[in-house]
Amino acid sequence: MNNHVRIFDTTLRDGEQCPGASMNLREKLEVARQLARLRVDVIEAGFPVISDGDFEAVKTIATKIHGPIIAGLARCLPKDIDAAAAAVKPAGKKARIHVFLGTSKIHREFKFGKAQSEILRLAVEGVQRARKHVKDVEFSPEDASRTELDFLTKIVEAAISAGATTINMPDTVGYATPEQYGHMFAHVIANAKGARNVIFSAHCHNDLGLAAANSLAAVQNGARQVEGTINGIGERAGNVALEEVIMAMQTRADYYKGLRTGIQMREIVKTSRLVSRMCGFLVQRNKAIVGENAFAHGAGIHQDGILKKRETYEIMDPVKIGWGVTELPLTKHSGRHALAIRLKHMGYQLTGAEMEAVFTRFKTIGDKKKFVYDDDLATLVDDRISDVREIWSLDYISVSTGNQTVPTATVRLKKPREGAKGEVIQDACTGDGPVDAALKTIDRITGKRGKLMDYQLRAVTQGKDAIGEVTIKADFGKGRIVTGKGSSTDVIEASARAYLNAVNRALTQK
Repeated sequence: MNNHVRIFDTTLRDGEQCPGASMNLREKLEVARQLARLRVDVIEAGFPVISDGDFEAVKTIATKIHGPIIAGLARCLPKDIDAAAAAVKPAGKKARIHVFLGTSKIHREFKFGKAQSEILRLAVEGVQRARKHVKDVEFSPEDASRTELDFLTKIVEAAISAGATTINMPDTVGYATPEQYGHMFAHVIANAKGARNVIFSAHCHNDLGLAAANSLAAVQNGARQVEGTINGIGERAGNVALEEVIMAMQTRADYYKGLRTGIQMREIVKTSRLVSRMCGFLVQRNKAIVGENAFAHGAGIHQDGILKKRETYEIMDPVKIGWGVTELPLTKHSGRHALAIRLKHMGYQLTGAEMEAVFTRFKTIGDKKKFVYDDDLATLVDDRISDVREIWSLDYISVSTGNQTVPTATVRLKKPREGAKGEVIQDACTGDGPVDAALKTIDRITGKRGKLMDYQLRAVTQGKDAIGEVTIKADFGKGRIVTGKGSSTDVIEASARAYLNAVNRALTQK
């Protein structure tokens, strides 16, 4: 059996379904470009039928991203399949339609109210319709891990006969254990006719913390594609973190008997950071492979061992996956050309107007910091490409606060108008603290009141002059969580920018 394991990235589809993790088109495109540099085999770019925005995102990625296969998700419904086909068409021979249908008893009875024979017919018709559009069709019996083995084998066999080229058997609700999940693959591959002529895929969720273990068990039992997300983002407890599966096979090649991927290892950390910034989900410090503490050693015994021989306490070389790879920093004296070259090296593609806006912010930051590092630049660019249409923009902010003073914020916002200078409104408000005062003032000016659900602040780089990056999640009604991001060397300004970004997103979505 072929030892190459395909890596199927669904960060832009399943990962983005996580509440508050939605990305706009430009953000998705930047993530897709980085996934191509990481050399994933497949990018599932979205679910085209669910919205015009998702359709446009999949179509744009299929048009502009070259290298990986571009997949669009679809239910076994004609309208879904036709929408996916139209969206991935620009990818040509690299286009894939991924159709799915619930097959477990609980799905059949309570979700569809249909018998096995009807589910079987719908699956066959879905695959056949997809094959009329593309040669590369993936079929997923949703909730496969809770589907009776005999029926699972039967529907997989029918999908293969109908033209499916990849069979994905997902652990949709994270219910399986490694032994059970591995046995499921072994049984279906051994008993379904035509199984040796297609690629089997694992798609695991982490509800019991077993997603990586289950994915690896599937690979050991014949799966040659693993589906997951960067940093493990996704619905509920998330999907399997692809970096964990990739590095498990790489580090323990002796145990996994030569199984390999085509991943560019040095891009792993960079990809993790980009996804984190784009979707506003910070990576926990003790996260395997990509967390800040993944290669940190606090115990004296560990530190002594590392100094004598790294392998005593490190099973991976952090440099090989992108840790510690730094470039000479820029300063306020660096010009546009130097900045443009560095941003191109980092993988960003900016328009002339975007470059000018980033350069202006770069100069402002350069006056406040001795050095401007790559992470600082990435934050400035992310601020720019994360922007939705600027209905309101921050012009001025001043805060008065202290342990014996009522915190008060004065904020001036601009509201651009076509063919005019625009409206400028200034107001002030008190609050429980300087951030609360600033946010309440923005509420008063914009008339858009949001309930703060989450607030996170991190230093982008080290040092007292580090840029602070704020990520805010706010509910502007009807339970719709909107994410906003902002950065500055001033924490209060960064908070105001992040909240205003969320307000603009909410107004644009409305």
